[in-house]
Amino acid sequence: MTDDERATPGKGRTPTARDIDPGAPEEFGLTQAWWGDGKGKTTAALGMAARAAGHGYRVHVLQFMKGGADSVEDTRGEYNAIAALPGLTYENLGHYGWHALNDGSDDRDHAAEVEAGFERTTDLVEACRAADLTTPFPLDSPADDGVHMLVLDELLYAADRELVAPDAVVDLVESKPANLELVVTGSHAEPTYLSEAADLITNVRKVKHPIDDGIRARKGTEY
Repeated sequence: MTDDERATPGKGRTPTARDIDPGAPEEFGLTQAWWGDGKGKTTAALGMAARAAGHGYRVHVLQFMKGGADSVEDTRGEYNAIAALPGLTYENLGHYGWHALNDGSDDRDHAAEVEAGFERTTDLVEACRAADLTTPFPLDSPADDGVHMLVLDELLYAADRELVAPDAVVDLVESKPANLELVVTGSHAEPTYLSEAADLITNVRKVKHPIDDGIRARKGTEY
């Protein structure tokens, strides 16, 4: 080991993977909101979900407004990865196509899916309220028994499309259990309604995007 390596915070050590055993976070309980016109909102949320699961915390991802589209396959790569990672589960309640984009999908179906998704969210939050979030959960336990982190992917997009009332999102944040880490993503428009309720708000801003040059979603990076 060189002197330079010893001087680094990690002191030149190479981290090694360990077995994942059920654990409980000591400092969870914040609300994070990820929005913007750039690529990476869902990617960031899934990265945090994987990180938390790697510590043995129970994590669940609920996706709104994210079904298939003509440019991607119905099965996204993250679903297969999530299925292989202990303690991390997901549900997809999106509908084929995108709301209000005239892509052949029915906006009434989108609205119904979002309504069902928000009802499911309410049930999951109530389950967390009934659980002791300061203790570990079995890694194979159902999300209905409580989770330490709940990711609501594209909820902000649904609110932007007025399929969920922004006030309902605020109420959800303000009434969640104190130890539940809540992550919400989506929307190109700033969710100003969360400016007071959320603890972390990140604007994922586009500087340059290949879609502007006609490059469509690529397997392994966008889905």
